[in-house]
Amino acid sequence: MKLTCLSCGQINRLPEDRLSAGPKCAVCGAQLLPSAPVEVGADVLEKAARNDGLPLVVDFWAPWCGPCRSMAPEFAKAASALHGKARLVKLNTEAEPNGGARHQIRSIPTMVKFAGGREVKRQSGAVPAAAIVSWAG
Repeated sequence: MKLTCLSCGQINRLPEDRLSAGPKCAVCGAQLLPSAPVEVGADVLEKAARNDGLPLVVDFWAPWCGPCRSMAPEFAKAASALHGKARLVKLNTEAEPNGGARHQIRSIPTMVKFAGGREVKRQSGAVPAAAIVSWAG
């Protein structure tokens, strides 16, 4: 299975049976399966969405957005619940406007799920952790 390091962008290959062993990036040593959402840049997001063997759930958000701030702890709870089944990341559309534009994000917060190198679904609006887990599953 391939997993893109969310810190340095390096693609790592590992056997699926090692997913529960806390795999780390071969280049920078960062956790490949963090239990909390990771803030990523547009370049790492594109690489991970295109290459990863696990589903990738992205929260497109901005710091000035009230619903985004209220959903952040719920997204973190969902990341913990989905640990090992999907990776949850956040992309700040204010800091990375090209990332939001590339994925045609028209409102925030918007979640997009990538699997098999393509977008498989999206949902806009703040939702609780249980709904995120159900939606991402």
